[in-house]
Amino acid sequence: MASKSAVIIGGGFYGVNIALYLSQYKNIKDIVILEKEAQLLSRASYVNQARIHNGYHYPRSFTTAYRSRINFPRFVQDWQDAVENNFTKIYAVAKNSSKVTASQFERFCRQIGAPIEQTDTTISQLFNPKLIEATFLVKEYAFNSKILAQWAEQALDQHNIPVLFNTEALALEKCGEKIKVSYQSQGGQVETKIVDWVFNCTYSGLNRFFSTEESAQTPLKHEITEMGLLAMPPVLKSLGITVMDGPFFSVMPFPARGFHSLSHVRYTPHFSWVDNALAQNPYQVLADYDKISRVDRMMRDVERFLPAIADAKYQDSLFEVKTVLIKNETDDGRPILFRKSRELPQVYSVLGGKIDNIYDIFERLENEF
Repeated sequence: MASKSAVIIGGGFYGVNIALYLSQYKNIKDIVILEKEAQLLSRASYVNQARIHNGYHYPRSFTTAYRSRINFPRFVQDWQDAVENNFTKIYAVAKNSSKVTASQFERFCRQIGAPIEQTDTTISQLFNPKLIEATFLVKEYAFNSKILAQWAEQALDQHNIPVLFNTEALALEKCGEKIKVSYQSQGGQVETKIVDWVFNCTYSGLNRFFSTEESAQTPLKHEITEMGLLAMPPVLKSLGITVMDGPFFSVMPFPARGFHSLSHVRYTPHFSWVDNALAQNPYQVLADYDKISRVDRMMRDVERFLPAIADAKYQDSLFEVKTVLIKNETDDGRPILFRKSRELPQVYSVLGGKIDNIYDIFERLENEF
């Protein structure tokens, strides 16, 4: 397979790791990454809550939770320089409108083998007892996306894998037994490259290169989302807090900026649409969107549960497109998508709902090749 070639569309965490995997383990040396932005890991790999999942977040999807438990220690070991664990992580269960009770959540955590214990009063007294049933101390970390981006740049350079920045893939066409990739640089020049395989790791742009009929085989839901960045008061600065399991919130350390991120199930999604109902590029929808912050609404609701957050200082908002498989809307699961195109069998679409899913991608690559 030494003479084989591949194009990776998207220089996020998944695109970079697939390129490295093909080079290291499948001896594919002619690999090029096409990245629309000016740097690696600058979109979905950056604009998220930087959570290294350990299963707690998915009490309604046992498979997703269990895979996170398996992948958590591997990720922490493999990318230890980017891991931040110098904070205390708390999961709280709401008394009302939660899809799980405190006893159900605790039992679920023990079933998947995730460490959990009741917090002491120093922590529990931070919460409104009228709205919170119980608070738990858990083991969950965060990652620094800037350090991951530095690692990605060095690893690609070490394996002689070039990245074409400010470059957008335009079209994929069958060319005999291969695929012709047309792409455009920032200067406007259109070029082509003929390769054996293409991996579309563009997250929200997975269906862009296929017919409506094939796109319908992978129904996706897009959301324009807002994540707030807060400077936390001293009493909350060393904590990460998630309230389960319903229209609640999560505040997590965001190492890349030195603040805490704030995400709210009700207010973070500004609006959504089904992929095949809108022909426009999801990223163009985001670019055209009037980004009026809803952090004030998030804060007012969070303060009911966690009064001390009233002293947090709003710093910034990060807007991005979030994409999920429609089939997981009900159970909140986040399985990977690794799909071979029917129209162009040498083209693979890759979607990972969480950063630790990368190990599941490695397994699929091993099975496929």
